[in-house]
Amino acid sequence: MREFIVEADGGSRGNPGPAGYGAVVSDAATGETLREVAEYIGVATNNVAEYRGLLAGLRAAHELDPDATVHVRMDSKLVIEQMSGRWKIKHPDMKPLAAEAARVFPPGRVTYEWMPREQNKHADRLANEAMDAGARGEQWSESTSTAELDTAAAAAPSPPPGDAVAGAARVREALAERAASAASTEPAGSTEPAGSTEPAGSAASAPSVPSDPSAPSVPSAPSDPSGTEAGPPSVREATNAPGPGGGLAKDSADVRAAGAVADARATERVAGSGAAGADAGVRAAETVADARAAEGIADPGAADGVADPGAADGVADPGAADGLAASGDAKAVADARAAQAVATPGWAPADMGAPATFVLLRHGETPLTPQKRFSGSGGTDPSLSAVGREQAERAAAFLARRGTIQAIVSSPLARTRETAGIVAARLGLDVSIDDGLRETDFGAWEGLTFAEVRERHPDDLNAWLASPDAEPTGGGESFAATATRLAATRDKLVAAYAGRTVLLVTHVTPIKTLVRLALGAPPESLFRMELSAASFSAVAYYADGNASVRLLNDTSHLR
Repeated sequence: MREFIVEADGGSRGNPGPAGYGAVVSDAATGETLREVAEYIGVATNNVAEYRGLLAGLRAAHELDPDATVHVRMDSKLVIEQMSGRWKIKHPDMKPLAAEAARVFPPGRVTYEWMPREQNKHADRLANEAMDAGARGEQWSESTSTAELDTAAAAAPSPPPGDAVAGAARVREALAERAASAASTEPAGSTEPAGSTEPAGSAASAPSVPSDPSAPSVPSAPSDPSGTEAGPPSVREATNAPGPGGGLAKDSADVRAAGAVADARATERVAGSGAAGADAGVRAAETVADARAAEGIADPGAADGVADPGAADGVADPGAADGLAASGDAKAVADARAAQAVATPGWAPADMGAPATFVLLRHGETPLTPQKRFSGSGGTDPSLSAVGREQAERAAAFLARRGTIQAIVSSPLARTRETAGIVAARLGLDVSIDDGLRETDFGAWEGLTFAEVRERHPDDLNAWLASPDAEPTGGGESFAATATRLAATRDKLVAAYAGRTVLLVTHVTPIKTLVRLALGAPPESLFRMELSAASFSAVAYYADGNASVRLLNDTSHLR
């Protein structure tokens, strides 16, 4: 017998006031979301809206399997206690709703559990989407809902201390040194001490970055720049070598890492003020990313798509980060100020309309995946393997259940076109091709393993790892060129699909680059991301030019 989890919520802006509900049905065994329902119900109380949400969730579960058992979870103590029979129902508006809910499944097949409000975010977001739609004179539409993507991104567990956090102690030291240097050329009192902090919750200044002495100073399991599933020992050895610029370069790289750390913590702080504030804090980072792109700071994350079949697709390359900082103290000070600017929460207009939401699907596996070979846009252009086709089918089934995709755009390479075609057939949509979504061209390295490249072209490989302007042997595409291409493609697609949800079927490098730019994270942050074959990520782009990352490397549909 199947078992479902029903999570429901309702709200009223005024109590009584404009009201709506939301409910989610998920598989108890896998946690997979099976149905989402929501509705604007006009003027009602909170409790009535909550009961309406419960009733809708139970009906949705019954439609999926009338013989299933159901476990209801809600943050309404009133509804849970009344439906469990421990409290009496006195309100005349709630009695018929409770009676109707009790009749959806036979007695004994439904159990009830109260949960804290912060654990009911998915249903809460659906209810708010319904009320927002009502305020516009519309009804909620599942095709435009982003509640599941929002919730998945917000609920993702905090990662273990990574390289950006691991360098926090060095970041503080670098900030202090740069601040001291800047103070020697500016009027006394014009800069804040590097270690100064604001009271918790302050939105007026950037929070300081606390040190993390427990975190390792170098990555323990760096990813492969070729996108292979696990970097071989040769990768780790090559990328631990110091890059040009020496100690000053390393300090500058750490300063830029502070931007990512401070921004994440600032976003967490803003989150207490509501979803709009959190999104605004994250979207503020886009400005810094664009500024860095304008300065010609290349994106070393482009290396991450080299053979693009693996889960851990980047190499944590201190040398490459060092190479970005060779311009000296002035650059380091500028980066420190940029990090502080990113960490300051921004505030967006109350209503910018629906964003352009890019659901980013990496193609399924190819025959080169288990061989861990460079596979960009200049090689043999392999098609999907049998495993890759199965992954694409599962991704298509997941998207069909959601029903939110309104258009599909694919890279022109065979593996992405095949993945997109499988999804499009399931969704009944056409596929548009955009050359800007193609993978990096790896020149003479195409089809080789990392070890083979290191043996045949050691000098070129070292230069490529150290500088984003370096091209692979034989005139492939540099990281800088890849990043420039992706930024232009992003802007074009955002304009073309404003307010819509579009599936982009592409590769490791394009996806990581879009995520990095949306976060306003430093270039080396791409080496801290993993991106599995046929995984989903999502970025929303708003009318004010800012962006919010909503999902990264979701593979739940493959399990």
